[in-house]
Amino acid sequence: MTAPRIDTETLRRLPKAVLHDHLDGGLRPATVIELAAAVGHTLPTTDPDELAAWYVEAANSGDLVRYIATFEHTLAVMQNREGLLRVAEEYVLDLAADGVVYAEVRYAPELNTRGGLTLSEVVETVQEGLAAGMAKAAAAGTPVRVGTLLCGMRMFDRVGEAAELAVTYRDAGVLGFDIAGAEDGFPPADHLAAFERLRAESVPFTIHAGEAYGLPSIHQAVQVCGAQRLGHGVRITEDIVDGKLGRLAGWVRDRRIALEMCPTSNLQTGCATSIAEHPITALKDLGFRVTLNTDNRLVSGTTMTREMALLVEEAGWTVEDLRTVTVNAVKSAFIPFDERNALLEDVVLPGYAAAL
Repeated sequence: MTAPRIDTETLRRLPKAVLHDHLDGGLRPATVIELAAAVGHTLPTTDPDELAAWYVEAANSGDLVRYIATFEHTLAVMQNREGLLRVAEEYVLDLAADGVVYAEVRYAPELNTRGGLTLSEVVETVQEGLAAGMAKAAAAGTPVRVGTLLCGMRMFDRVGEAAELAVTYRDAGVLGFDIAGAEDGFPPADHLAAFERLRAESVPFTIHAGEAYGLPSIHQAVQVCGAQRLGHGVRITEDIVDGKLGRLAGWVRDRRIALEMCPTSNLQTGCATSIAEHPITALKDLGFRVTLNTDNRLVSGTTMTREMALLVEEAGWTVEDLRTVTVNAVKSAFIPFDERNALLEDVVLPGYAAAL
């Protein structure tokens, strides 16, 4: 029996939680254009629709140089206080309009210092912009809580500084830490000292692993570095044969280590061939703590509502499946247990109950 189709407006209203979304990958095209003009940065086009299409086309090209170039343009307009404030505020408002009630936004402060801002000034400015966005969203009747994950760029030498920032600002909106950038050739254990520092200070962290590299990257992230979540983690499937889990896959599932999965992004980077065959469905059915995420909304031309719609239309997901991954995300959020429970009981579960 085929499940009834869920219309887009119902999907938009469903409460959503996103754990894996990059600040510099989610700007509004019109904002990129306006801020670029203000700082004298040249873009491929100054038409918002054309720029949005350019981003998606570049991301779908299979050309890594072109993919990386997309972030050059967004980062170019995020090098001063005005740009960071606007981007952070709009980030929150866009999530609220998409039905997101909880989000963790990640970015690497070291990439926002070319205009003279210090690392601390970057963090404080982004937090100010996020707070302004949350206040406006709440006033509009669409409250959303947004916390921050600070990233260290794994191929550079400032990961330790980024980790120290996470410790410093842990009571000022920063919830945790991540390493981002090129995974292949830059294993997590290269930054073990940073992760040991975070553990010593009880600061939670996730690690990009199992996207551009396979099981050794996941093993290091979990068993050597101690990650509480995995960014993407798609290639954990390499340790699963005919539904039988290997030791690493079993460890990840049984210890409820969340997988921050991003279907559209994974198609663009070659981690999956289609939404219908994306590992997120099989891993969900095997009992992994799968979560659904956007990764880079501008670059992938996506939203949480769109990601949900794709899974419904192409992978046969139901509202119950969407509730499962949303609950998973809240359970794995880097906020205190009582706050997670309140979010589930007061917002998420009632929202899904109304849709069922």
